[in-house]
Amino acid sequence: MPDATRYRETGEAAWSWVLAQVRDDDGPWLPEDVPVDGAPPTEPDGERDSAYSGIAGLAPVLTEIARYRPLTGTERTLADGIVARLTATAPERTEACWADGLAGHVLALRQLAPGTERVALRRLAELATPDGWPSTSDLETSEPITDLIMGTAGVVLAAAWAGGLDATALLTTGGTALLGAAERTEGGLDWRLHPGYPASTPNFAHGTAGVASALAVAGTLLGRKDFVDAAVDGARHLLSVGSLADGGFVVPHTLPYSSREVEPVTYGWCHGPTGLTYLFAALARAGVSDVDGHPVAELRERCIRSVLDSGLPQRLRPGFWDNDGRCCGTAGVGDMLLDTAQDTGNAELLAPARTMGDALLERAIRDEAGARWRFVEYRIEQPLLPPGTSWMQGAAGIAAYLFRLARVLDDGLAAPVVDRPEQWWAVPAAPRVTG
Repeated sequence: MPDATRYRETGEAAWSWVLAQVRDDDGPWLPEDVPVDGAPPTEPDGERDSAYSGIAGLAPVLTEIARYRPLTGTERTLADGIVARLTATAPERTEACWADGLAGHVLALRQLAPGTERVALRRLAELATPDGWPSTSDLETSEPITDLIMGTAGVVLAAAWAGGLDATALLTTGGTALLGAAERTEGGLDWRLHPGYPASTPNFAHGTAGVASALAVAGTLLGRKDFVDAAVDGARHLLSVGSLADGGFVVPHTLPYSSREVEPVTYGWCHGPTGLTYLFAALARAGVSDVDGHPVAELRERCIRSVLDSGLPQRLRPGFWDNDGRCCGTAGVGDMLLDTAQDTGNAELLAPARTMGDALLERAIRDEAGARWRFVEYRIEQPLLPPGTSWMQGAAGIAAYLFRLARVLDDGLAAPVVDRPEQWWAVPAAPRVTG
């Protein structure tokens, strides 16, 4: 069986399993994980509509599927239900962020029903303050959060991706708020989750790399040199705390390291060099040629070298590579490799992208219900976790990667790229498609 067919077939099996988990209660909802003991799924919670773990995260999977076959009646009904649910609830929502709030709804609505995202953008404009967007997170702070997942940077990137009449004001408000939250360091600028947060998580999802990416993207669109300059200062800070050893580039997971029970360096999208590549792509798009004498293209390549030299996706030791999802694991690495290959024309990156796909096929749990994956959390008594359904931590996101990998193998580096708020600037404009 040709590789592309194997990847697509497993993607279909995974999607079939996810689709079977969708429930309806005042609109569609998705259990975040499925108990292995056969217990019924829990009731929908406050994050039921989220892009990270809820129904908004099914939009990019449906969009990937529609690139190679027509949606079934069930899939079209699901898409319509997602749009109806998100447009109806947007005017009352108070959470703005990309993971659990309105910025993630912008993603789903624009992909499934272009134009309807304006209701979420308008609500974001209503909720904006000079310091960013109030958060309903459990971080026990009244201050707006800065990061890509839970805070202002994610709102900025969603607005930049969506464009339209509301985008300029959101980009200006968000970018200005991020400038105000920056902390000057010996190397440059750092952004914690919020000013005063006890630790710095400087990589893409929760800190400086993601915030600097948002500022570079917004600065490019608005012609704001101060935003781009701050992004460069963010990259300078990362160089000052990171390592360029062995031809790579890595930044610690958390500073100070003792504040978290994790490996000092991790390699995924959220907290590793996989995510760092998007900062250097954003700086290149902003016209920045180098950071302190290091060409940004070279820094992007160094990040990839660190990823590929790390040993992943092998599970070398407990805590090293226990996740196969988009956020923290194998699918996220594979998607970055495809983004970079299609952006740079480097077809050699297809081989490691296929390695990620092969690991996903090997680790899939297959039966008559479909395919899914169980990740590991070695720090708990029962380390094998139940299979997850979601975009960022489960089978939905993995399926989307397998569909895309199959398409690139079939059609080459010019294959269409289903773009999203957190990566669109890192791929060429020509193959980008939203729906």
